[in-house]
Amino acid sequence: MREHREVAGSDALSRYRAVIFDIGGAVDLEFAWEMALDGAIAAACGMEGIRVDPAMVEEASEQAVAAFAPDVTLHMIETLCGGEPATVARVARRVEAMTGQLDAFQLRPGMEDLLKRLKDQGLVLGAREPRWERLERAGIAVLFARDHDVPPAECIMVGDRIDADIAPATAAGMATIQFRSGRWRRQRPRSAAETPDSVVTDVAELEAAIAALVT
Repeated sequence: MREHREVAGSDALSRYRAVIFDIGGAVDLEFAWEMALDGAIAAACGMEGIRVDPAMVEEASEQAVAAFAPDVTLHMIETLCGGEPATVARVARRVEAMTGQLDAFQLRPGMEDLLKRLKDQGLVLGAREPRWERLERAGIAVLFARDHDVPPAECIMVGDRIDADIAPATAAGMATIQFRSGRWRRQRPRSAAETPDSVVTDVAELEAAIAALVT
């Protein structure tokens, strides 16, 4: 883990005022979504006469994650289809048709209570690229600030992806916590710039990691 960053003129007791969550993978368990997506990829490949089994899909997923692919779904499809452009395009369209309107939000057990405790402590809660209607249906949208003016140096980012969450937040000056979960659970940093301040695997560990940063 990275050595904790300090800002001149501030201390650990007052530095962090906001916790920003990547909703997918941290707040949203994403288990049902990942199962549905993997199933759609396998089915779409089957329509092309490409027979794949769960082990092959899992291997394609791990390759995409290890490659830090910006579009993991497309990378998986390319791997399973052998990279043939026309086939890849057809499979990608079918997968989008199968999953584009899918609502598989699963609130991570214990997360709602943690969000409430953090808010009660006076921390601002932010959400990165949220689908507010899903958070509203889950009853937690009210806990998040849709707009806030907390500077990055006073924010903690919580996310499951090193490439999309941790590295950009670190570059912006935030503290970072990697929530290892789901498809990206095996993703590892390739440099100090991608190394989070803390790594957690459940809500209890997350609460402890946040407490260590704000107290």
